[in-house]
Amino acid sequence: MFDKSTRRDFLKRSATVATGALILPQIIPSTALGMGGKLPPSDRIVMGAIGTGSQGTSNMRDFLKLKNQVQFVAVCDVDSNHSAKAKGYADEANKNKDCRVYGDYREFLEKEKLDAVSIALPDHWHGIIYSAAANKKLDVYGEKPICRTIEDGRTIVDAVKKNNIIWQTGSWQRSQPNFHHAVELVRNGRIGKIKTIEVGLPNGSKGIGTPPVIDVPAELNWEMWLGPALKVPYRGVSHWNWRWILDYSGGQLTDWAGHHIDIANWGAELERTGPVEISGEGVYPRDGIYNVPVEYDFLCKYANGIEMRVANSSRLVHGGGATWYGEKGWINVDRGRLEASDPKILQEVIGANEIQIYKSENHWQNFIDCVRSRKETIAPIEVAYRAISVALLGEIAMTTGQKIQWDPEKQEIIGNPMASRLLTRPYRQPWSLPTI
Repeated sequence: MFDKSTRRDFLKRSATVATGALILPQIIPSTALGMGGKLPPSDRIVMGAIGTGSQGTSNMRDFLKLKNQVQFVAVCDVDSNHSAKAKGYADEANKNKDCRVYGDYREFLEKEKLDAVSIALPDHWHGIIYSAAANKKLDVYGEKPICRTIEDGRTIVDAVKKNNIIWQTGSWQRSQPNFHHAVELVRNGRIGKIKTIEVGLPNGSKGIGTPPVIDVPAELNWEMWLGPALKVPYRGVSHWNWRWILDYSGGQLTDWAGHHIDIANWGAELERTGPVEISGEGVYPRDGIYNVPVEYDFLCKYANGIEMRVANSSRLVHGGGATWYGEKGWINVDRGRLEASDPKILQEVIGANEIQIYKSENHWQNFIDCVRSRKETIAPIEVAYRAISVALLGEIAMTTGQKIQWDPEKQEIIGNPMASRLLTRPYRQPWSLPTI
């Protein structure tokens, strides 16, 4: 295997044209290399995966669909059933049995010599493992939401920038044509100056209660799954229902903020800043271990005068997705839907001299292209952090019942020490965020 810096130089050179100009996204077809439809092994992006549950293996399979462009050589998961399944996908693609398996991300990062890593984990692990991967100078495809707290997020952002790695957030809506078209229409003034935005996220689950304590399955390392979170008995929540427990997630609010708030920010050109004032309320379960808000509704005010309302979709006129309200109408976009106050708006073509926003037609291909070219991806780290920070600040406003004043440049809550304490959370020893 190539030395990492040499390999990256080689891959970057392979993305150039004869004039020496770098093209993005541009991958030389394998047929042009005379390889009979296959790239040479040295030209494939060597990858591993940390977290190989449902989303982790889904991402692996999407990468493996990029025929002969990537090679997975190692997988890591605290559940041996998950890692065995992921190894099977890699071995099938590689036509051998050589994919290595780990149960501890630290050993994985220490031993493996990779170009990139795909990571999909419960949110409470993101700050530690995303930062650790960046500090190993690995390019990262990381699932949203990128962090559980503001401090986690800033640590990850700093690690990515310090190590100059390529980062792609799993906010794949950015690579879908209806979201792209909606954002271009808004950015090119088809509904006039934006006044307000509504973001509708899924309604929370209700009445789940408290599952009984059960034996930890033989295949699961529960202690490692918990990691920096509070030590608790096992109740079968490790592979899906962790989303409804505040120690690990913020429920539907934070699970979906990385999608729809991200799109709302993109259209309104707010994707590298944040609100200056946040207020709202949430409805929380009265008992049981599932304690994330089942309803939420908060208002964010920005320095440029735009107001963004984030709420569960049943509270909003247009339901889910992102809705921009301008001086001349509105546009709403959601999965499988694009609507406007006047249908003719949606038929308008963006001219050659108008704003052309970054376009990706395949989210996983875009990451691989950028690993080669070293150009920024369509869903970079700062943008992902700004999207989830809106939800995390809304969570703080709902938790405290107070109006929060926020400095988006300094990343600080102004004049409220109690609320400021919620920008971070204690980690269970011996875990801690890495030093950047």
